[in-house]
Amino acid sequence: MKRKIQALALATLTSTAALFSSSAQAVEIEYWQYFFDARVAAMEQLIEGFEAENPDITVKMTHFPYADYRTKVAAAIPAGEGPDVVQLFYGWLNDYKDAKLIQPLPASDFPVEQIDKDFFPMVQAMKEGENYWALPTAVRSLALFYNKRLFDEAGVESPPTNLEELVETAKKLTKFDGAGNITQVGITAGMNAQDHHWFREVLVRQMGGDPYKDDYKTVNYNNEAGQKALDYYVGLAKEDKVTSFGFMDEPQAAFKAGRAGMHIDGSFRIGALEETRGLKWGVAELPAGPDGVKSNYSSYWVNAITSKAEGEKYDAAVKFMSYITSDEAMQIWLDTVGELPAKPSVGMTDDNANNEIFGPFIRGLEYAHTTIFVNESAQRQALMDMVSRMDIEGQSAADAIAVAAEEEQKILDEYYNK
Repeated sequence: MKRKIQALALATLTSTAALFSSSAQAVEIEYWQYFFDARVAAMEQLIEGFEAENPDITVKMTHFPYADYRTKVAAAIPAGEGPDVVQLFYGWLNDYKDAKLIQPLPASDFPVEQIDKDFFPMVQAMKEGENYWALPTAVRSLALFYNKRLFDEAGVESPPTNLEELVETAKKLTKFDGAGNITQVGITAGMNAQDHHWFREVLVRQMGGDPYKDDYKTVNYNNEAGQKALDYYVGLAKEDKVTSFGFMDEPQAAFKAGRAGMHIDGSFRIGALEETRGLKWGVAELPAGPDGVKSNYSSYWVNAITSKAEGEKYDAAVKFMSYITSDEAMQIWLDTVGELPAKPSVGMTDDNANNEIFGPFIRGLEYAHTTIFVNESAQRQALMDMVSRMDIEGQSAADAIAVAAEEEQKILDEYYNK
């Protein structure tokens, strides 16, 4: 009996020791992103899958409204609080690096050569020297949304494939009231939305130019190609009369309301349009340029390891980063959020590349460019002012674009020469 009691006591001590050992080895890390229903739902799935594969690691997700997000991150990390892995817009990378909010990904786990090979090329904007600083689970591109009901009413059978066809199609879709006021635009227009990307990385290139030089440090659209691109864009409103700047305030609002025949926007708009009752719409690749040149713009949100992550939390963060940038994670993100896989191995499968909705965006990634912004809002404002000078003040394309180029170059110089 005495031996049985001793054996039971030993077993109890062993199991208790094992429990404490397991608890000591367990680690919790925090993941932060901005709040958007579908993105939160997707990350919940990914966290569940990761924790199943790594039972010694717990991931706590925190999210904030978009308007508060950057402020919260900037305040938490220097105080040793907040996320170990954080989501940020690719255009914020330099700000986060300069503020020492994030640290480079270890080359042993994220070798540069392998990432260059596996991911779409625009992701290379996230690397510096021997390291990547951040990686996306998903990317975005632009495409042409079109209203199927308005196309049917106008007798238009298919979306335009080039810029000339875009104008002719838009003319058939535009409506005016008795006083000559536009009541339905053939295509939306507004640099405040995605058109500043369409201008820079698509129209300028299609007119034979290159919007920037020196790895996006030097503005290069103040030339004949840039003027042609600007004349074409502003001409949609001033000459062709198929749109109006400021129509219903936001371009996407006009399309959602059924008051626009066509609308250029990002793949992130899919979810909102799917929830818009009574709206029948389709998607096509962006129209090609005069010489058949195709171009697109891609943006993305990335995940990075913060400077707060140290020791076992750092090791856990590296594992989590590897998981959420895997092929499996990218397919889950596409299915749940509608944003595009960051790797061709996932995006260019037959099912995904030929999908009626996702396909045009995914195919556009093959010829997409990613602008390296230092201050996206200020750089966008320079182009908004450029269009206003032509639309309201009657400036020529040459004069308007010269001022815009000077303003944007000053923004770039102030950043790179500080």
